[in-house]
Amino acid sequence: MADHGELEYASAMGNDYNAHEQTYLNFLTLTKAILAVVIVIVIGLAVFLA
Repeated sequence: MADHGELEYASAMGNDYNAHEQTYLNFLTLTKAILAVVIVIVIGLAVFLA
């Protein structure tokens, strides 16, 4: 098999952990907002269609 050399993920130049962490926090915020909207829709359907 081909020799791919040593992996350099942890020491690669250009890793931007702060940007990664901010993207993850944005993802969590968006997920919570979408979940809240879905819950409001489901409650609205239960109230107005029951």
